[in-house]
Amino acid sequence: MTEKVLGVILGGGQGSRLSPLTLTRSKPAVPIAGKYRLVDIPISNCLNSGIHRMFVLTQFNSASLNKHIKNTYHFSHFSKAFVDILAAEQTPDNPAWFQGTADAVRQCMHHIVNHEFDYILILSGDQLYQMDFKDMLKAHIDAEAEISIATIPVTAKDATDFGIMKTDERSMITSFIEKPKTELLPDWTSDTGEEMIREGKHFLASMGIYIFNRDVLIKMLNENPEEKDFGKEIIPRALENNQVLSYQYEGYWTDIGNISSFFEANLGLTDDLPQFNMFDTAHTIFTRSRMLPPSKISGTTLEKTIIAEGCIVQASRVEHAVLGIRSRIGRGTTIANCYVMGSDRYQTLDEINEANRVGTPLLGIGDRCYINNAIIDKNSKIGNDVRINGGAHLAEGDYGFYVVKDGIVVVKKGAVVPNGTVI
Repeated sequence: MTEKVLGVILGGGQGSRLSPLTLTRSKPAVPIAGKYRLVDIPISNCLNSGIHRMFVLTQFNSASLNKHIKNTYHFSHFSKAFVDILAAEQTPDNPAWFQGTADAVRQCMHHIVNHEFDYILILSGDQLYQMDFKDMLKAHIDAEAEISIATIPVTAKDATDFGIMKTDERSMITSFIEKPKTELLPDWTSDTGEEMIREGKHFLASMGIYIFNRDVLIKMLNENPEEKDFGKEIIPRALENNQVLSYQYEGYWTDIGNISSFFEANLGLTDDLPQFNMFDTAHTIFTRSRMLPPSKISGTTLEKTIIAEGCIVQASRVEHAVLGIRSRIGRGTTIANCYVMGSDRYQTLDEINEANRVGTPLLGIGDRCYINNAIIDKNSKIGNDVRINGGAHLAEGDYGFYVVKDGIVVVKKGAVVPNGTVI
């Protein structure tokens, strides 16, 4: 069944709400959980569901994403499997950038239709979840739907941030509203099941995950070239003439839309029983294989911390934190409520000796630092005796080598933080 499916992963636009993490990389290339990239999540969900042919559509800062996919997803020469990048390109027919989700797929259709498929699965590149698409595809086929939308029950508080659906007794979607105002919500409740209703989740929100029959998608994109977005334009019009199924999903799902949701999703992985289970062998997360040494910890108290490969940690205490690959943390340092992304390489002994001679910080975090409520992007050099204490007391803004958003201090990729700096 899944051999008839082609996956399309939308790389998103400029990713300004995730800035400064997206200043030099596209949103799907942002590191997550210390060793993965965001794009690994939808790709892994597809592979675990038996969908082995995928395109990733991107246009902004795509170099690191291209490199990651090229170095990660290799398949047998005797298989039809592939994960290919389709970057925005100017053509005689369309000289413009992608203008929205539907426009991105429309502009790439001349590549996509060269492949045999009956169904196209359209996914977002910036969500964290574990989902078996075989179940959604079976529901789509059994209901004889032309389009299926994955929906998730949400509370009234969350409903105003999503596209909300209403369905009939067959789970076919009858109406749709984009980000309804609070006063409209009483008209948009659905029967989400006893358990969800007990949790106060009365509304069906679109997850931005779609299955289209091949001919239906081609027809809809060709007939209405002025429609640029699936959620705002294509789907509402489809309800008039097409059978559109709501596939209700009740597992963990979060949209990595801004710095605070990104921060919470990563630190949530350190919980004793995290909602997103990285240890589930039925939902393996695939990523680039790196020949890194095991991490080395010296004299450190660790509490609720995830540590990726190749780290050298001599800190006094690390608590409620994620340490990415090749993270280096000096003696006497305390790290709390932080995502430290690590580094792309190790410094050589010559480089370390030269840095010590001239008094510049080394890659990683120095000695006797205190860092709380922060994201430290890759390849940062934080000196000794640096104090970073994020929180609501800090004014939002861009301060050069760091940004404050929602009380979280984000040290930019490759930043150099001098000895004794206080934030």
